[in-house]
Amino acid sequence: MRGRIALFFVLNFMLVFIPANPSVAEDVPSWRLNGLDPELWTDGPVAEDTPMNVSYQGNAVLVIDVTYHTGILSSETTGSIIIELFEQWAPITTSNIIQHIESGLYDGVFFHRVVNDFVIQSGDPECKVIGTYPITSPQCGGGGTGETIPLEHNENLSHVDGAIGMARGAEEDSADSQWYITDTEQHGLDPENRDDGGYAVFGIVRDGMNYVREIASTPTVTNPGSDQGIQNPGPDLLGRPIQEVHIDGVRMLGVADPDGTIRFGVVAEKTEPVLTGKILSLSAFVVITIILLFVARIDPPTTLHQDTLVTFDAQLLDDQKPPT
Repeated sequence: MRGRIALFFVLNFMLVFIPANPSVAEDVPSWRLNGLDPELWTDGPVAEDTPMNVSYQGNAVLVIDVTYHTGILSSETTGSIIIELFEQWAPITTSNIIQHIESGLYDGVFFHRVVNDFVIQSGDPECKVIGTYPITSPQCGGGGTGETIPLEHNENLSHVDGAIGMARGAEEDSADSQWYITDTEQHGLDPENRDDGGYAVFGIVRDGMNYVREIASTPTVTNPGSDQGIQNPGPDLLGRPIQEVHIDGVRMLGVADPDGTIRFGVVAEKTEPVLTGKILSLSAFVVITIILLFVARIDPPTTLHQDTLVTFDAQLLDDQKPPT
């Protein structure tokens, strides 16, 4: 009986030191487990013959919730712009934008530059209303986090209609937090068509392109490159909408799931909770322990039988003599 108890404690001691399944990811954000069906995205850009047309399994998808006015006297319009990020082709740039989104950097900023048939630009944390629009920080349009990333190009990415790219300064590796979305194709921004390195594309609008076009055509304070608004009174207000084009929030929505593997549970087997491995090991050891407690026994030595007569030799010492 004492042997069984000892065995039980040994097995449980071993169980404490069994590691969890090392292949299971511990830091997967919850949004990456939300598979999105691309078939539900119907308001996309004009398609070109490019790999960007295809939605790729597991690519991160973000959503930009916006509120704006289509005209000076119009009522508010709200909408959501859904964008797929090409993580496989622009890993540095997409990682940068995801970090900014998860930190809430873009919540509450406004589009500080819109140019019809060109781009709509935002992403500057300095571009938030102070009191009443358009009062804001003097740094609006030139702000950021202070941490830049290298210019990242890929042959599969170009400035097609609805592309999202990183704004930057004169230096190629000066992109920070600001980004833009193209309103119509703008291949003049591609590196092969420029002498300054061009601009980095890292995603494309999958749904809500109508909102992009309405924002691009909203009246602006100044825009010398378009017939919108009034004549430019100064460079600091270039392309600023007359009424605020507000970003209510930017959030990670999920991942593209054209194969349906996430929605139908196949991928869930690969992203099991971190304790699953230990739980399975615990179950196995409980079963083994029970079996061993009932089956295992501590046998006596095979050379000593129950009927064996055991004798012991002893020497009787004379009390009168000292031991030798």
